[in-house]
Amino acid sequence: MPPLSASGVDRRLFLSSLLGAAAAAGLSGCAGSSAADTGAKGAATAPPADKVPSGTSLKISSYQGVQQLQFKLAGLTDLPFKVSSWANIGAGPDVINAFRSQSLDVANNAGIPPIQAHYQGYDAKIVAINITRKPNYLFATRPGSDIESVKDFKGKKLAFSQGQAQGVVLLRALKQAGLAYDDVDLVPLTSNQFLTALQAGQVDIAPLANSQSPAYLKQYGSKGAHTIPTDVVDLLSLLWAPTSVLADRAKAAAVAAYIPRWAKGQVWAYEHPDDWNREFYVKTQNLSLAQAEAITELANKPLFPPSWDEAVKWEQETADLLAEGGFVKGFEVDSLFDRRFEGIAAKAVSAEYRK
Repeated sequence: MPPLSASGVDRRLFLSSLLGAAAAAGLSGCAGSSAADTGAKGAATAPPADKVPSGTSLKISSYQGVQQLQFKLAGLTDLPFKVSSWANIGAGPDVINAFRSQSLDVANNAGIPPIQAHYQGYDAKIVAINITRKPNYLFATRPGSDIESVKDFKGKKLAFSQGQAQGVVLLRALKQAGLAYDDVDLVPLTSNQFLTALQAGQVDIAPLANSQSPAYLKQYGSKGAHTIPTDVVDLLSLLWAPTSVLADRAKAAAVAAYIPRWAKGQVWAYEHPDDWNREFYVKTQNLSLAQAEAITELANKPLFPPSWDEAVKWEQETADLLAEGGFVKGFEVDSLFDRRFEGIAAKAVSAEYRK
């Protein structure tokens, strides 16, 4: 696919709108590395310690309180380190900004934010992988739309965030439908702006998470809004952390201790859908039980691969896809993965949850 034409996204304007705060924050890391064994370019090389040193703390993302709730319900609150803050941060650009400002040590995102961080010159590494096999997103139309398929996106305004999972799902769907980037009008937004943009008719299409669509359709379905399912999968759900955090021996040990609980919390939610529906979707998200059940019906079974080879391959394909459109410069994604942590999540769960 060729780079965007003048009718699409202006690269400089797009990056400026998404990265203004991040660029101003500079490229500083989050923690010192003097206590770590480091190799080339400051990358930590020593295996994470088995025991977390006393007094160690982490600042962890917990968007909409999901992580704390999973840990509470699953009985996983016995962390061997202090959580100094649970940050209600989920969107990739927000996570990168939080990493830069040293207000976050580890976060859960999809595969595209680490690529975006690399493009911005910020050094962070992937430390855990959960493979998703079913689509987590579908395309929602503005009210009154007659769009019925991805092929109908030609000439339409599409909500696009190049630093988030929704962005790569859209790009992969366009490629699958045989549409070039300059066949459509990509409107630069972050995912927390998508619903407002749809409601206002600023865009014709926005990719929404499965969990967002029931509430949107309840409000606007009678006005002609509808959804277009996609078979495009966003393969990776991952944990990642700034390289400077991972170069700190104490924090690296805490991250290694956190990963098994992160994996077990997701398995618990998957195995207890009725409890999760009531405690999360109904009590905290104000959805009806029927809406909650519709969401969990589409939920992916957690899969934590002992080997990251498939994840690396998928991440490379994603980076190449972004580079084709001129969104990032091409690079080898192996540098994004800290293989010291490979397999930790898989060892924490039963065989049926290992890929």
